[in-house]
Amino acid sequence: MLKAAFPGSFDPPTLGHLNIILRAADIFDELTVVVAENRQKKYLFSSRERVSLLEELVRDRNNISVEVSDSLIVNFLQEKGIRILIRGVRGMEDFSYEFELSMMNKALDPHIETIFMTTDPEYFVLRSSSVKEVASFHGNISGMAPPSVVKALRDKYPSA
Repeated sequence: MLKAAFPGSFDPPTLGHLNIILRAADIFDELTVVVAENRQKKYLFSSRERVSLLEELVRDRNNISVEVSDSLIVNFLQEKGIRILIRGVRGMEDFSYEFELSMMNKALDPHIETIFMTTDPEYFVLRSSSVKEVASFHGNISGMAPPSVVKALRDKYPSA
């Protein structure tokens, strides 16, 4: 059985994230979406909220699970018996950063393989931080995030 993990902060999940998740789930027998819980970061959504949003988005796919991790991704992968790490990239800046991370992960565990997946072109410019910023100004984010995430963002940023 071919298992992979797709880690990220998913704060919030965007259509770009969902694009990578669904395409990866079509390739692998099992895909674990790993919600990062980094104590040094400040998140708009709690890890429980992010898991709930993601579970809602993938509820129709029986080969996708969503879990939280507050450890190194390599440790999580080792605990779960997963050797393939999926990383989404939008451009060279992302690739450069992700490449360095993949080398660090490889140094920590030479059995971990990183696969880079580019998002489909229509999601090329989507970043969670940009979606949050537009939402905070009550801009239209319907083309950036799934409807359930749009609603959750509207709840976080109610009109004044």
